[in-house]
Amino acid sequence: MSEPRERILSRDTPAVQIPSGQPMVLAAGARVYVTQTLGGSFTVMTDTGLARIAGEHADAIGEEDTANASAAASPPDGAPTEEQLWSQLRNVYDPEIPVNIVDLGLVYSLEVKQPSEQGGYKVEMQMTLTAPGCGMGPAIAEDARNKLLLVPGVDEADVHLVWEPPWNQGMISEEGRMKLGLV
Repeated sequence: MSEPRERILSRDTPAVQIPSGQPMVLAAGARVYVTQTLGGSFTVMTDTGLARIAGEHADAIGEEDTANASAAASPPDGAPTEEQLWSQLRNVYDPEIPVNIVDLGLVYSLEVKQPSEQGGYKVEMQMTLTAPGCGMGPAIAEDARNKLLLVPGVDEADVHLVWEPPWNQGMISEEGRMKLGLV
């Protein structure tokens, strides 16, 4: 793991407090330390604890928003492929765990619905969290929704947090286990 990078915020910056999930604003001129950069968001250490800054605010810490690039082109019928959807979800991270939600085994289902009258597709997803009381749940679910909306052909995405079956470490992929040192 690399050393945290010191940054001075160039402007007031919306963030989400970790682990409570409460929205907050980090003041311009504040010193933060970037501790994790995964999936286009930034986990920063502040004077008051950890916070997550979305990629769209990367400029405030002198970084670039690299995660909002669109997925590969859709097939001729315009339907998003499962590969595209899963690829985008591999860019969604719990800000406290350096493994994406797919490899953590948090995504329980992913379904593409028929196109609407406007021609776009709807994706419905069910996911869970590593702990039911995780305050970051809504932020992680919203990140997943936003990543799915980047896939060409998707014009609506619903992400539902569910608790059955309960998550356990046995659901982590082999790659995730390796990253976490569980192998």
